[in-house]
Amino acid sequence: MRPSLCLMAVHAHPDDEATSTGGVLARAGAEGARTVLVTCTDGSLGDGPGGVKPGEPGHDRDVVAAQRLEELRLSCAALAVSDLELLGYRDSGMMGWPSNDDPDAFWRMDVAEAAAPLVRLMERYRPDVVVTYDANGFYGHPDHIMAHRIAVTAADATAIPAKLYYTAVPRSGLRELGQELRRAGIEAPLPSDREEGQYSDGSDEEPAWGTPDELLTTSVDVAPWVQAKYEALRAHASQADNVWFLRLGPELYGRIFRREWFVRASDRTGAALPEDDLFAGLR
Repeated sequence: MRPSLCLMAVHAHPDDEATSTGGVLARAGAEGARTVLVTCTDGSLGDGPGGVKPGEPGHDRDVVAAQRLEELRLSCAALAVSDLELLGYRDSGMMGWPSNDDPDAFWRMDVAEAAAPLVRLMERYRPDVVVTYDANGFYGHPDHIMAHRIAVTAADATAIPAKLYYTAVPRSGLRELGQELRRAGIEAPLPSDREEGQYSDGSDEEPAWGTPDELLTTSVDVAPWVQAKYEALRAHASQADNVWFLRLGPELYGRIFRREWFVRASDRTGAALPEDDLFAGLR
């Protein structure tokens, strides 16, 4: 691999990097690429010490942000991320929360203004590949949607990334995940557990969300790095109630999450589809 190759992942909160791109970050670094993680918000509307929830007595946003930053650094170490960049925007909370209306929330920012620091980071690192969420923020989270908007805006403004990808979970994979969980006796989260979407109830019916398989363009084998991905996820211990994958344990997690999936949104390399490498056409 050329030493100049660079992968940049643009995520909304601490812990997002581990769930959807931990494998490709670890793999790219192991293969000699520079890996840049951009985390847009402070994550201050996550769970606080002792599991205290936003809005409950004792929840302190500053304390939560400091704790999550420490966890994020541990996650980056597990994934051997080259460079961590923090935009420091204010966590907006889940869609529909009163915090969405906070005038300082990331969700409320002007897109061009919010994208300006990311433009400078792209000019500095000159990433060959940028990964972020789709226009719905993967599952409708306002900060994920804004991360998508500023990543696309910065990529368009700089014309630097040769390839832009959106994270994805195939619907067929969600169905298989539900079946695997059912065999293991693990209950998957239902809509009451997360305000947007569900993974599967273990049935053979088509999952309610996820990316239709025919839209997927890229499937990356991350099996050799899946344990690093699990350790990165485990680093976010304060969010264990939300990061339910930790309930699987390392063995089952490693068996289920051996691949990461993407939709290629733009490309200037001419690499043929489908792909099994984010750097296809660049090596």
